[in-house]
Amino acid sequence: MERVDIAIIGTGPAGISAAINAKIRNKTFTLFGSDKLSAKVGCSELIENYPGIEGVTGPELNGYFRKQLDGLEIPITQEQITGIYNMGKYFMIMADRTEYEATTVIIATGVEAVKAIPGERELLGRGVSYCATCDGRLYKGKKIAVVCDNANMEEEVDYLCGLAGTVYYFPLFKTDFTKDNIERPESHIAGIEGTEHVEGITLKDGGKLELDGVFFLKQSVSADVLLRGLKMEDGHIVVDRNMATSVKGCFAAGDCTGRPYQITKAVGEGNTAAHSAIAYLAEQNKEKKGEQ
Repeated sequence: MERVDIAIIGTGPAGISAAINAKIRNKTFTLFGSDKLSAKVGCSELIENYPGIEGVTGPELNGYFRKQLDGLEIPITQEQITGIYNMGKYFMIMADRTEYEATTVIIATGVEAVKAIPGERELLGRGVSYCATCDGRLYKGKKIAVVCDNANMEEEVDYLCGLAGTVYYFPLFKTDFTKDNIERPESHIAGIEGTEHVEGITLKDGGKLELDGVFFLKQSVSADVLLRGLKMEDGHIVVDRNMATSVKGCFAAGDCTGRPYQITKAVGEGNTAAHSAIAYLAEQNKEKKGEQ
């Protein structure tokens, strides 16, 4: 497995900015995210505070980002990140069922659109999953619930429907998506029940459903779920002026570092994070030479 210099997680403005700077500085890197770039930017009706571009729409700005990525020949690895593991000298990144290695990591995943519900974190890996590809086959013929906050991820819902016996679907947006084995409860999930493993869910209207697993298909997952040991504050990653996190070699940029949730802020932080990662790589190379 070839180890890259930087793993950049997220294709919003912060991740794109970091990737552009890594490319210009001739570093090896992998950019993880959606080929459709930022859904949040794409939903913006009018952006009036982006320097140099007057009155641009969200889809237009995403188009400019795409054009620059294509011009620099920067590919996007479209795999869901399910875990980042600090191995000391490098990081192991789990994406679906594939392992990647990088000396540094830049987290630019944005903020959770949907906050964790009771039981979600407690039962993660014991019936709660964020990855359909990774864990879907464990629930062949079984009853599951699926919470989805992004229409772009309904292909994952379709995949789960092809495996599970019954799928209780909770889309957080308007959709006509349906399958023969889909049921759409009128109330939303209030909590997940179970001790050693998921046993069922409670609904906001007081109802209960017995099932075997719950899948959360989110645009972004809380960073401290992906990487243990990250210092968080009010749901955001704590960083210093260099965008360094509490984990050595890991940097963060964009909405995941806190307010204001602004595109211009995200672009600047992505730039800073990339340069800080590059400086970190230089320090690591010096240490290696000193050991020889």
